[in-house]
Amino acid sequence: QVQLVESGGGSVQSGGSLRLSCATTIKPHTRYFMGWFRQTPGKEREGVAAIGIDLHTTYADSVRGRFTVTLDTDKNTLYLTMLNLRPEDTAMYYCVADYYPIVLPKGPSGDAHWGQGTQVTVSS
Repeated sequence: QVQLVESGGGSVQSGGSLRLSCATTIKPHTRYFMGWFRQTPGKEREGVAAIGIDLHTTYADSVRGRFTVTLDTDKNTLYLTMLNLRPEDTAMYYCVADYYPIVLPKGPSGDAHWGQGTQVTVSS
């Protein structure tokens, strides 16, 4: 059973930065596609960033150039470094792991594993 635990969320002012972490129980050398999604109440879930098993990354247009997704395979931890945060980045951020490729803006497959989320709040 794959478990994902996000951390690193918080409240920052516009222009600030945060780094989210997603600790996983994925066994080393197990091939999973991973990504970050976010959601605010009343809005659809939005794909933010994805990373493939070849470590190729993709981003939503709204975050490209400000967010960076990385994977530390030694620590089995996924990161999302967020710079120049804006109020519109305020959301619950979720980590996801999928056996199938995660193609933004689509969501992962129905068999994907999700974390519990970590809240990011950006004030103007």
